[in-house]
Amino acid sequence: MIPSDFLTAPFPRPVEMNVDGPNRFFNRELSWLAFNWRVLQEAENTRVPLLERLRFLSISATNLDEFYTVRVAGLRELAQAGNTTAAADGLTPAEQLKLINADARRLMERQQKVYQALIDAMRDTEIHVLDRSMLTEADRAYLEDVFLEQVFPILTPLAIDPAHPFPFIPNTGFSLALQLERRSDKRRLQALLPVPAQTDRFVRLPADDGVARFLPLEELLLLHLQRLFPGYALTGSCTFRVLRDSDLEVEDEAEDLVREFEIALKRRRRGEVVRLKISAGAPAPLRAIIKRELGVGEEEIIEIDGLIGVADLKELVLDERPDLLWPSFTPRVPERVQDHEGDMFAAIRQKDMLLHHPYETFDMVVRFLQQAARDPDVVAIKQTLYRTSTQSPIVDALCEAAEDGKSVTALVELKARFDEAANIRQSRKLERAGAHVVYGFVAYKTHAKISSVVRREGTRLVTYTHWGTGNYHPITARIYTDLSMFTCSKALGRDATRVFNYLSGYAHPEVLENLSISPSGMKEQLIELIEAEAENARAGRPAAIWAKMNALIEYDVIDALYAASQAGVKVSLVIRGICGLKPGIAGLSENIRVKSIVGRFLEHSRIACFGNGADLPSERARVFFSSADWMGRNLKRRVETLIECHNPTVKAQIVSQIMAANMADTAQSWVLQPDGTFTRYPPDEDGYAFSCHRFFMENPSLSGRGSAGAADVPHLAHAKD
Repeated sequence: MIPSDFLTAPFPRPVEMNVDGPNRFFNRELSWLAFNWRVLQEAENTRVPLLERLRFLSISATNLDEFYTVRVAGLRELAQAGNTTAAADGLTPAEQLKLINADARRLMERQQKVYQALIDAMRDTEIHVLDRSMLTEADRAYLEDVFLEQVFPILTPLAIDPAHPFPFIPNTGFSLALQLERRSDKRRLQALLPVPAQTDRFVRLPADDGVARFLPLEELLLLHLQRLFPGYALTGSCTFRVLRDSDLEVEDEAEDLVREFEIALKRRRRGEVVRLKISAGAPAPLRAIIKRELGVGEEEIIEIDGLIGVADLKELVLDERPDLLWPSFTPRVPERVQDHEGDMFAAIRQKDMLLHHPYETFDMVVRFLQQAARDPDVVAIKQTLYRTSTQSPIVDALCEAAEDGKSVTALVELKARFDEAANIRQSRKLERAGAHVVYGFVAYKTHAKISSVVRREGTRLVTYTHWGTGNYHPITARIYTDLSMFTCSKALGRDATRVFNYLSGYAHPEVLENLSISPSGMKEQLIELIEAEAENARAGRPAAIWAKMNALIEYDVIDALYAASQAGVKVSLVIRGICGLKPGIAGLSENIRVKSIVGRFLEHSRIACFGNGADLPSERARVFFSSADWMGRNLKRRVETLIECHNPTVKAQIVSQIMAANMADTAQSWVLQPDGTFTRYPPDEDGYAFSCHRFFMENPSLSGRGSAGAADVPHLAHAKD
């Protein structure tokens, strides 16, 4: 059963704090860095399997790189242009950059310490990361063949002199800089050796069974410099890596949007350098020429005493060592689908079905579209695609349907950051198959997750729809927690058609029956729902809000939550990443508590529950799920959906199972303090901590149960209305 400790525990004693004006908000960028600190701290968590800790370390580095290439790049551009406009928290771009760079430097220093600790621990489990000095003669002989056959053909050594100007180093480019001296006449040479991205960062060496030995690629290159610069001796070297501004600028009036994005993607590779990582102790002449040629200032240079490219450590997460990984987990097939022998349409006709990924398999979403593609009674399919896999079974199903003569419309979002090129390829594949491909709006991203299938049943057309909180991406669906609802509700079917017509024809729907969308309507509805709870509290009725999302940074919504708290509404939030709201402050937010869950799975679902005159959980609650976080970009600059759930089983699943377990989690939860720090829950006196991830792995979802029934599924009993 789900423990109710978090649900019944009193709210913390409020703290007195100056929250006048912008002081009532946390800075968005510093809040994001705090989230990445929590990711890094999972790499230090000894309750996490060793190689999963290495994965967390790699993720923290990947996150930080993307943060710099997008968010910091934008702030840097504003600061260089002399923009002194303060953010909602009162900080100018230059002030934010100063604080970000200081915190990020501390974070990178900590990454190196964690890396060394993990390498030491891995050595005790017979996984070794070596350097050149540790190699045996047999190793050197083996590496000679590896170098000549697998690496040498793709290397391009580059001299640096007046006849050979400093080469272009692309975004995320990693290179060796070399000082060389010709043995015959002592003539000096400076050179670059870009490390090819087309090969693995770590070279595996032969070893006994149960032992894994790796050599970083740069060590292999230094070992074989004589093959690249015969007659020269190495007198000094360093490694460096560049990050460039990766934000895209697209002309609003572009006649050919696909072509415009292709040009913008090429510009991205050549964006200005926003950060240079270089080996600590690099020879001064090499450091000076790299700095000069890349056009960076000292504030953009990070000296690394350790491994440059921590993100590449994901290569060392070895599937062959299950003893050092999370226990294996196979997502469940919903029993109701099994009862109907895999027929998705029959399972949906029985009643609405909500799946909780990755605990229930995302294969059901794929099966839904594959079945639609092959069903002769299906006449039309409409689908949004924001991010999807390179070899996408969903895109394949849409192509199959189009080739079979069905009417297929695919809304492909070209502005899905870092997936633009993949989405262009997918759109062209769909067009070749005969699908109608649209790209939505230039000014807005289409982030809504909708699939609509129109099926002829007798003399009528029935619309089956899928609504999700996550992307149609079978790979990320294995680790992202998301909701998928399948329904043949007539109202939601009509709403889906209206949204697709809006996306393809730009005509905003005059009415939506069970749905609100952004950029118009959703924010207003959320604030109305929050204000309704505040009115309940002022009238002496129970008033509560539970919400779960990735980020909360829309300041009008935060102010509405503050007002609700002041009216007496009990607000409990699960926010994985950025949070601009300050909880637990006397006179402002004493009735608000915020936690962040960071663990085996990436929390990604967006849920909002409003007591509606009752405490939570309750059958009277109004329950919603959404594709949108509560951020300005989601509520003002994206097409998003907010769906209200009416099916009693679906509502109970969300409120009394999913949200209750998230609220009760202590194993993976960090509680946000009024000063912006996070405190981890300690285990109880018996050493036990409740994990919502473990609970969901062990217990089926309520609405996915078939003939076995849902009565025996653990969930929190409904509170009295």
